[in-house]
Amino acid sequence: MTSFASFDLPAPVVQHLSDTGITAPFPIQSATLPDTLKGRDVLGRGRTGSGKTLAFALPLVTRLAGRRRTSKRPSGLVLVPTRELANQVNAVVEPLATSLGMVTTTIFGGVNQTRQVNALRSGVDIVIACPGRLEDLLGQGMLSLDDVQVTVLDEADHMADLGFLPGVKRIMDRTPRTGQRMLFSATLDNGVDVLVKRYLTDPLHHAVDSAESPVAAMTHHVLAVSGADDKKDVVQALASGTGKRVLFTRTKHQAKRLAKQLTAAGVPAVDLHGNLTQPARERNLAAFSTGTVRVLVATDIAARGIHVDDVELVVHVDPPAEHKAYLHRSGRTARAGSGGDVVTIMLPEQAGDMRTLTRQAKISAKPVKVRPGDRMIAELVGEVAPLVSPAEAAATVPSAPQQQRGTGGGNGRRRGGRGRAASSAGAERAPQGGGRSGGAGAPRGGSRGGARTGGTSRGAGSRAVYSSTTGQGSVDSRPAQGGGQGRNRGGRRATSGVRSV
Repeated sequence: MTSFASFDLPAPVVQHLSDTGITAPFPIQSATLPDTLKGRDVLGRGRTGSGKTLAFALPLVTRLAGRRRTSKRPSGLVLVPTRELANQVNAVVEPLATSLGMVTTTIFGGVNQTRQVNALRSGVDIVIACPGRLEDLLGQGMLSLDDVQVTVLDEADHMADLGFLPGVKRIMDRTPRTGQRMLFSATLDNGVDVLVKRYLTDPLHHAVDSAESPVAAMTHHVLAVSGADDKKDVVQALASGTGKRVLFTRTKHQAKRLAKQLTAAGVPAVDLHGNLTQPARERNLAAFSTGTVRVLVATDIAARGIHVDDVELVVHVDPPAEHKAYLHRSGRTARAGSGGDVVTIMLPEQAGDMRTLTRQAKISAKPVKVRPGDRMIAELVGEVAPLVSPAEAAATVPSAPQQQRGTGGGNGRRRGGRGRAASSAGAERAPQGGGRSGGAGAPRGGSRGGARTGGTSRGAGSRAVYSSTTGQGSVDSRPAQGGGQGRNRGGRRATSGVRSV
């Protein structure tokens, strides 16, 4: 059997892999490493969970080792579509880089940029970034890509789905043409082929399972229920096992509501969706990853880039709109050779759509009529975890720390009145978010306003963000000119407007 020691990898890297129990490479790693370690451009195609991250992380740190670190001028760049994936990739790359004396950092929107700017000023070797915030910092002169020697585009097809390709092209145009480029994607549709032709030089192609390839260790089930009441009971039963499980809903509001319902029923659950702040996402994901909470209720934001070990069951509470989303959702289980079950709950009116979905996804699961309490559901659930009281269940779920009062569109007092932050509940947005570029090429809008006390105050601004995935928009708040509502000294209210494109 081939081992990592047989490749031209630095001894500290091989030692780290051995210490963490990683000894034998996956097929995508065995196929690409001989070429990527020599500096060749590579196009790697493989389904989710096939080991692509380590496939590019190893040549990335190996080829950059020993270079002089310079403030604001990284030598390695990894572009990813979502902030969750940025953290996930960094979790793989950082320990490998540390073993060679290198420094990494993540850059994404939805959080204050101060930490990111300070890290760049101190000097980092490898930046793992989402396109929008990276373009923001480039525009502010906070970093240069002139010294980048290795660039990786990870989940390129997902970046295309989210409408980020214009921003990706602008970023790639600022990296040296002589650098090594690696592109990893499950498919080459929606413009990904344009990236390959424009930025990869004589790339070597390595395909290890396409996005549509079925996973042998994954078992698919379609459970047909008679109506909403039976569906609710079946979903609660499927959530009640002792192992980790991910439940997918179509909207963030459904995800939030279902997590609360399960917790109130004695099954602690956390949610993951675009309405949450980045700290809240990280708290909830950490609670699920560590097993503090066994149930994660998520929208498609978690369908790609989130790797949590030992997820034994994925439940499509709402069938996804198209087959690629189904496959990526399902890929949260049966990863790295482990087994897992995937269940789709189907209402009578969804039968036609499910036939199309299963045909396009190339799975052979046939609908089975079930009722709450049926033996098939019990077999999927396995051992049932003891229910806990609503109070105990709520205590298990992480909560946000008490927010401080402050100025700038919050609940801070002003002369003669109180400023109030405007809020808007929009649909799921492109999860990288948070930058002036509005998600690199995604349609966008903005809002402007504020309380006037002889002039325009600076408050919590907002911008409309469009998601090409859902076809809907949302409002992303951040410190900016205007935004929010306030009252002037005479009590007259100045309001903000949101213009979405």
